[in-house]
This record gives sequence, structure tokens and C-alpha cells, in this order.
Amino acid sequence: MIEVLNNSIVWWHWVALGLILVFTEMATGTFISLGLGIAAILVGMIDLIVPIGLLYQLVVWILLSLLCVWLLFKKFKKAPTILESGQSGFRLDTQGNVTKPISPHQRGKVLFDAPVLGNTIWHATSDDALAVGTRIKIVEINGQLIKVAPLNH
Repeated sequence: MIEVLNNSIVWWHWVALGLILVFTEMATGTFISLGLGIAAILVGMIDLIVPIGLLYQLVVWILLSLLCVWLLFKKFKKAPTILESGQSGFRLDTQGNVTKPISPHQRGKVLFDAPVLGNTIWHATSDDALAVGTRIKIVEINGQLIKVAPLNH
């Protein structure tokens, strides 16, 4: 059986398998299929240049797969999950007053001293209960959600 496979599997089979795995990655987004696909394409290129037996192809594919997956996880694991793009970290020093009471993890309203993302009145949340008139500062801006805390906090 191994003799039949050794004679029938050629370099372009590895390239085709690699392309299928790379395209599969577009549906999964795990980087595992991408690593396996890149390794398969590399094995196909190696087999094209230096013909090797199926057993060696499988060993090289396993080793390259492990290396590719490890490199991909190492490179992309450091990528932040919260983007710092746009204005998400903009004006965290802005202060204001509570105009509608805020209960913990419930929305209230605040009036900022300076515009934040183009507006001075915002719905906001807080980990603390805040009464009307309490001076606050922005703790976090995540999209259209603003989290505030009392100034003395």
C-alpha cells in the first residue's frame, strides 16, 4: 500500500492540499489550517526540487506544520484584542458632571466640560453609584459606550 502511495502522490498533490487548507482557514480563522496549508505547499515545493519518498514527505510536513503553527501563534498572540485605533483612547482626562443618576452597571447621563467624540452630553456607565452633580472623569471609551468614575476615586 505504501509503495502505491509513494508512486502516485506527486508534488502538486501537496500544493493542492495546501491551497485547500489555506482557503479553509478563511472560514475558520484559527491559524491552524493556515499553518498546515503553508507546510503542505512547502513540502510540494521541496518534492518538486528534490524528489523524496512519501514517508519523508509526511515527516517534513509534520515538522513544518508544527513550526508554521507555532510561528503564527507567536506572531499573532501579541496582537491586542481591544484596538487603539480611531478615538477609542481619546480624551480620557475629560471631566464632567452627572446629570442623570448612574447606578452600578446601569446607564445615566453626564455633561462633559469639553466635547468628547463631538458631543458634550453622553449616556455613561459606572461601577459606582453616582448622584446628580457628582464630578466625574472618563475611565474608558469603548466604541459608543463611555465608562466614568468619580474624581475622588
